[in-house]
Amino acid sequence: MTSRKAHWENVYATKQPHEVSWTQELPKTSLDFVHSFNLPKSASIIDIGGGDSRLVDYLLAEGFENISVLDISEKAIERAKQRLGNKAAKVNWIVSDVTEFKPSTSYDCWHDRAAFHFLTDTEDINIYLATARQAVKGFMAIGTFSDKGPKKCSMLDVHQYTEEELQQQLSDGFEKLKCITEDHTTPFHTTQNFLFCSFKRSNN
Repeated sequence: MTSRKAHWENVYATKQPHEVSWTQELPKTSLDFVHSFNLPKSASIIDIGGGDSRLVDYLLAEGFENISVLDISEKAIERAKQRLGNKAAKVNWIVSDVTEFKPSTSYDCWHDRAAFHFLTDTEDINIYLATARQAVKGFMAIGTFSDKGPKKCSMLDVHQYTEEELQQQLSDGFEKLKCITEDHTTPFHTTQNFLFCSFKRSNN
């Protein structure tokens, strides 16, 4: 756990947004999935591994009032706070490894773009899924590298997912709504193929 945190603190301490592959000026696919859930502006939304992603900026601009951003890196969250300025006070910031996260509330929307696929250990994956089952009362939107995506990111191994495998991982507690694959063009003009899926909490 400690080495994972140290890795990400170093990434955010030494690299600017244009120097990391996951940067998006407009997180369109994430926003499209959140919009597809037709949530009220008071809905509780958490962005897992949100780092200094701009998703929170757009959600605030749309009037969402109950947003949490979780990231393992304190530096990433500090960077996001600085960018948002006064608006940062409207967000619940959580510095935590997702596998150590103990939610004190439940969420209408759990969003994760490119955090889950860094969990390659079965125990970590199972902890993540158990936390989601406990915390999500509404919907999940999750983006991972597809089986045509990279095998590594930020010098770390990742777990690529097919639609079937991601659905299988979430089958206990969630019903798949929709999956798409898309190419993400990085700031250095390489292409990464992502799988994005949405799920609804079920009672099974």
